[in-house]
Amino acid sequence: MTDNMHTTTIRPATPEDAGRILEIYSYYVTDTAVTFEYDIPSPEEFRGRMQDVMERYPYLVIEDKGVIMGYCYASAFHPRAAYQWCCELSIYLDKDARRCGMGRMLYEKIESILKDMGITNLYACIGLPEREDEHLTRDSEKFHQKMGYTTIGNFSRCGYKFDTWYGMIWMEKIIGSHTADQTPVTWYPSLP
Repeated sequence: MTDNMHTTTIRPATPEDAGRILEIYSYYVTDTAVTFEYDIPSPEEFRGRMQDVMERYPYLVIEDKGVIMGYCYASAFHPRAAYQWCCELSIYLDKDARRCGMGRMLYEKIESILKDMGITNLYACIGLPEREDEHLTRDSEKFHQKMGYTTIGNFSRCGYKFDTWYGMIWMEKIIGSHTADQTPVTWYPSLP
């Protein structure tokens, strides 16, 4: 995908990308409440997390001039078989690559793949401040609203980080049809 300022490419992540992806994620652990994780995972743990996701779901990176500037992935919403048509999405962009359209490009691509797999419901778990601060804004909520997600659940003061209580919301987007004889999901590595 090309525009006037950037040459961007979206591709499946590989385990070899783990170092750069972890570098992007580390900022969100140490400087933000976007993730409620306290400690940066080890490279081995992070690579293992990626490989677990990639067994069934897409894990994508976006590159600008050959440098990974962000990533997104889908994961199980719940392990029970009846939830197989639902998944949770996560997205992280390099702190200097926000608000340039890469998040939209990643989400449009992964949503297309998930629809082809037979996924019907997408969910996003988003940290929400009572008042925006230097660690958490409402940007993720606003991004998801622009992408067609609606808020379906609100949890008050459920995450504590940087000596502050933060809330969390669940947002949902329906991308497929719900039928009485629903076809099972085709897991990502098996797609043609």
